Amino acid sequence: MLERYFSLVANGTTVRREILAGLTTFLTMSAILFVNPDILSQAGIDHGAAFVATCLAAAVGSLIMGLLANYPIGQAPGMGINAFFTFGLVKGMGLPWQVALGCVFVSGCLFVLVSGLRIREWFVNAFPRSLKHSIAAGVGLFVALLGLSTAGIVVGNPDTLVAIGKVGSPQALLAMGGFVLMVVLDKLGVRGAILIGILAVTAVSVALGLTPYGGVFSAPPSLAPTWLQADIGGALQSATLGIVLSLFLMDLFETSGTLIAIGERGGFLDRDGKLPRLKQAMLADSTAITIGALLGTSSTTSYLESTTGIAAGGRTGLTAVVIGLLFLLSLWFAPLAAMIPAHATAPALLFVAVLMLRSLTHIDWDDMSESAPAIACVTTMAYTFSISDGIAFGVIGYVLIKTLSGQWRQVSLPIAAVAALFVLRFCIE
Repeated sequence: MLERYFSLVANGTTVRREILAGLTTFLTMSAILFVNPDILSQAGIDHGAAFVATCLAAAVGSLIMGLLANYPIGQAPGMGINAFFTFGLVKGMGLPWQVALGCVFVSGCLFVLVSGLRIREWFVNAFPRSLKHSIAAGVGLFVALLGLSTAGIVVGNPDTLVAIGKVGSPQALLAMGGFVLMVVLDKLGVRGAILIGILAVTAVSVALGLTPYGGVFSAPPSLAPTWLQADIGGALQSATLGIVLSLFLMDLFETSGTLIAIGERGGFLDRDGKLPRLKQAMLADSTAITIGALLGTSSTTSYLESTTGIAAGGRTGLTAVVIGLLFLLSLWFAPLAAMIPAHATAPALLFVAVLMLRSLTHIDWDDMSESAPAIACVTTMAYTFSISDGIAFGVIGYVLIKTLSGQWRQVSLPIAAVAALFVLRFCIE
C-alpha cells in the first residue's frame, strides 16, 4: 500500500529510510514544541492549549503535505511569525489574541485562494527580490531583539531607548551559554542543536533552582481554551486590514522561498527550475494555516529543517507522514513544555535570527533604489517592533523611490496595489 501511494521504488527509497528521515527532521523541528507555547502564552493564551494546538497544527500540516503533495517536508507554526503574533499584534497593537487568531485565519483563507489559482506565481514573481529578502531579514532582526530582551540582555531606557541589562544574572548567562552551545553543535553537524540547547539550559536551570521541576509525561491538556476562539469578525474590520495583508505576504513569500530552497537541495526541481506539484504543496501549507488558527496557534509553515531529513534519505511524503505522527505522540510531553523557562527559548530565537538575517546578502547594495526601501523595511520592523509597519514602509518607499527616480516601469501592479492598501490603512488609522 505504501509503495503504491508514495511510489517509493520510483523515488529510490525504502520504508525504513523514510522513517529514519522523518525522525531526523522531527528532531530538528521539535524545539517549536517548547518555544511556541512559551511565546503564545505571553499573549494571554493558555499554555497547555497552545502546546496542544502546536502539536496538532504541526501534525495536520505535515500529514497534508505528505499525503497531498508527496514531499518529505515537515510543517509547524513558524518561528518569527509567532513572535509577531504575540509582541507585534497582541502586546504591541493591543489586539485581543482572539482577533489576532482571526487575522491568521483570514490570511490563511487568502493563501488558500491564491494557492489554487495561477495568480500565485504572478504575484510572487512580480514582487521585487529586494523586498522579499528584506522581509525575511527584518523578521530576523525583530526576533533577535526579542530574544535579547527575553534573556534580559537588552532592556528599555528612557534616555537611550535601549541599554544593556544585567548580563551577570543567572538567566542571562544561561541564555548566552545556550546560544553558544547551539552554534557550536550546529557547526559540528549535530542534528537537533536547537532542541539540545533548550533542554540543556532547562536542565541547568532546574538544577540551580531557578525553574521548578514539573515532570515530563502526562495526559494532553485541554484544547478548549483556544478551540474555535478565533474572532474572524474582528479580523475583517478596516483597522486590521494591514495586519491581514502583512501576515499574507509573510506566509506567501516564506513558504514559496522555503519550498523552492528545499526542492533545490533535494533535487526535486525540474529542468526549468520549477517545483512539480507546487500547487499541492502550497495548498497544504495554506490549509494548515487556517486549521492552526482554529486550533489556537499562529501561522503554520513549511520548515527548512526538512533538508536534514532529505539528507538522511527522505524522498517522499511518507517522511512527512512520519513527522506528523511524531508530533501527535508529543502531546504527552506537556509538562516538559510547560517547564521550559524563557531564558531557555531566548537563545533559540537568536539562533533563528542569525539564519534569517542571511537574506541581507541577496540585496543589491549597489542600487540605492533597491537597498534603501529594503533597509527601511528591516529597520522599521525592529525599531517600531512591528513587522506590519516594516513591510508597509518598505513597500511604500519602493514605489515612491522608483516612481520619482524615473523607474516607474519597474513598479509592478501587485506591489503598487499593496502600497495603496498600506497607505489607505495609515489614512484610516
